[in-house]
Amino acid sequence: MQESAAMIPVDRRYHALLEVTNVLNSQRKLDSLWQVCTQHIKEVVAWERAGIMLYASEDDGFRFHALETSLPKRFLKQDIVIPRSGSAVGWVYDNREVHVRPNLQQEQVFLEDQFYAKEGLGRMVNLPLLVRGGCLGTLNIGSIASGQPDAVTLEFLRQIAIQVGLAIENVQAYEQLTRLSLQLTKQNAYLTEEIKQKCNFGLLVGKSDEFRTVLTQIEAVAATPSTVLIMGETGTGKELVAHAIHEGSLRRKKPFVRLNCATLPSGLVESELFGHERGAFTGAVQRHHGRFELAHEGTLFLDEIGEMPLSVQAKLLRVLEDQLVDRVGSTQSIRVDVRLIAATNVDLAQAVSEGRFRADLYYRLTVFPLVIPPLRDRREDIPLLAEHFLQLCKTKLTRSNLMFDGAAIPRLARYDWPGNIRELQNVVERAAILATTHVVEIDERVLAPSLKQTVVPERPVTLQDSERRHILDALQWAAWRIYGPLGAAARLGVNPSTLRSRMKKLGLSRPSVSSPPDQVFPS
Repeated sequence: MQESAAMIPVDRRYHALLEVTNVLNSQRKLDSLWQVCTQHIKEVVAWERAGIMLYASEDDGFRFHALETSLPKRFLKQDIVIPRSGSAVGWVYDNREVHVRPNLQQEQVFLEDQFYAKEGLGRMVNLPLLVRGGCLGTLNIGSIASGQPDAVTLEFLRQIAIQVGLAIENVQAYEQLTRLSLQLTKQNAYLTEEIKQKCNFGLLVGKSDEFRTVLTQIEAVAATPSTVLIMGETGTGKELVAHAIHEGSLRRKKPFVRLNCATLPSGLVESELFGHERGAFTGAVQRHHGRFELAHEGTLFLDEIGEMPLSVQAKLLRVLEDQLVDRVGSTQSIRVDVRLIAATNVDLAQAVSEGRFRADLYYRLTVFPLVIPPLRDRREDIPLLAEHFLQLCKTKLTRSNLMFDGAAIPRLARYDWPGNIRELQNVVERAAILATTHVVEIDERVLAPSLKQTVVPERPVTLQDSERRHILDALQWAAWRIYGPLGAAARLGVNPSTLRSRMKKLGLSRPSVSSPPDQVFPS
């Protein structure tokens, strides 16, 4: 005859409970450990049927989460749903109390009791799985022996139910986190692909010599781990170039993390970059992972880096030198592996001379300087870009028959574009919205009123005038440097001696300056 729990030594009951707790807390899937768990229960309480039923709100009933039985007959199988109304598990779930039917062969109280009796059970104990004031379902222990279990047995089973409930909650939380992680991974892949399609990271638009020079530089630096400093006016596509560098690198499958240094208050830049610990400052209610940690093994793009506070610049320099990040409020450093790409629309060399930017950080960033020419210096690309943006408008506005009128492209090509590519995209979209037919016109309505005077007037221009303007633009872009990869000769695609000869013929000479041009764009 099986001894009752009251007759089992306390140390055996304690050992069984401890083993059950250890088993439940050591796994992430309850199905695989339930059999082991029930064997430890059997050391204290005899059973022939043991199972867990969890409430399913969509069915307003209960489904088996786990089931073990040694009975030859099984009427309540694992794939059934027991309704909440009229069932023992429903009563226990609603009342949050243990329910015992000690004589199933003589009395069946609930819906499932008749099936238990047919299986040969004499007693069934249902215990609520209580967690944080709620109930997940029931723990069910059935035995062939009948009779009321003693208080020690019930207390042992209550303790088991508590541990089972906590384990199920942990498993459900883990499974939810796994699902969310997979969902976020899929969403990230989808959004990344969508952004690629919209922004054409692999299809940068342009065919001008100036643009081809940029593409060549992107291709050259992308495969390296080198830091890149992208320079250019607002709206020239610096972030697009940064994405292209990332997509062409060995880190393309890792995160591309962006931070605009000008959009955050100075007090928050450090926290956003390096993270902070809970309690590091007022409002820091939990640990925050900074952008460097988020970009681990990937690329971090710091836009408008010229606006970064000096106090943060010093810490950024340290991270670039030793790849160690210190969260605000932490005494331990975290090692990161990040490729940095920075961008600016200001003259950092001038910012250094004015004390607004650290010289050591400036030289650390200019490992590979990459200058993006303004749109007015690559007018050959304007028709291609305009047609590209009109194609995007066809999809966005669901107007597949849009087309420019005959005067649109020449008018766009004459405009100076102070807002560069971003302004061009906005103008094309504005014109497409205002078009009452399928023909898109570029007129006074779509060009910014305050910038109308920047339209280049239609007047006769001699070949010499055009050449002089072209060479002058290149010289100004290169800060009057002639030689080197960032010199005007390389930009124009001519020999430096040839350029000097043309400058002399056209009467072009470098104006006097207070500081040498080498400080602007070091090679």
